This record gives sequence, structure tokens and C-alpha cells, in this order.
Amino acid sequence: MRLPRNPMAAMVVLVAVSASPLRAADSSAKVQLNVDKAGPRAVEAQTEQVILRDYRAAWTSLAQALEFNTLDPLEGPFVGTAKKWLTDSVTSQRSTGLSSRYSDQNHKLEAVFYAPEGDVIELHDTAEYQLQVSDGGKSIQEQHMIVHYVVLMTPAADRWVIRQLQAVPQF
Repeated sequence: MRLPRNPMAAMVVLVAVSASPLRAADSSAKVQLNVDKAGPRAVEAQTEQVILRDYRAAWTSLAQALEFNTLDPLEGPFVGTAKKWLTDSVTSQRSTGLSSRYSDQNHKLEAVFYAPEGDVIELHDTAEYQLQVSDGGKSIQEQHMIVHYVVLMTPAADRWVIRQLQAVPQF
């Protein structure tokens, strides 16, 4: 099986995958955040640190959910359309016998909009990672991916959550 070069098509292929995991998901996602261009409100240092923490945790959860085909890791870091999309992805994977593993994750985030009320931030993520697709525990494809995501995060009771996570061809 060969993954398409188009990031959106590659994600569609991954939506159709599921299997028993070989090893634990790589939880060492590296995330850098540049808030210099955010506006109209400046991002406070404490908010920047919390967004970094929560974005890193969300990608760790996403990787675990798609590798182990379980919805549990999605509870908390994702809401709205992002959670629905990922829930549908895991459900699809369960029915195919394939699974996907994200490793060596590097995310370069740029804040492009931060609402005056502080209730939403738009980020552009240039994500780079290794993607391995397995069938019944046997690796059938491994590919280096560079994918651009538009991300909307909103504050929740004790963290920032991802409300939208959409792959785009470029920024």
C-alpha cells in the first residue's frame, strides 16, 4: 500500500486503518510556538506556555488514539469538529485491520490570530513526522510527512482544547 503524496489524501487513507499495536505511541512531540504575529491581542507568556503544553499533549493523545484504535485519549484535548473527525477516524480504522503510528513529531506553530476576549486562538502548524501504517501488526508503509494544519484552540475549564484541526495544502 502506498500513501498518496497529497496531505489531505494521505489523511483520508489513514482514516481507513486499524490493528493491534506493536509498540507504544511516541509521546515526545516537539512543539515550538511563535506568537510574534498574533493579533489583535498579544499572547501572554503564561498563555503561551499552557498552549504549548496542551498542544503537545493533544498530539500525543491523537497518536495514541490512532495507533491503538481507542477513543479514550481523545477525551479532554479535542472538542467540536476536531473530536468528531478523530472519532470517525478511529472508528474507521477499527473496521479495516490497519493502524497508524506517528513518531518523530516536530510541530512549528505560528499564532496568527488571538481574539480580543482571549477566547480563541488560530494557529498554523507545520507538522513533520514519520507515519507508519500497519496491517495486523505488520508494517506495510512508512513515510516522512510534512503537513500544514490550521488549528483553532479555545480555553476550557483547566486547559486549552483543539476545536478544529484541518490539513491544508499551504499557508
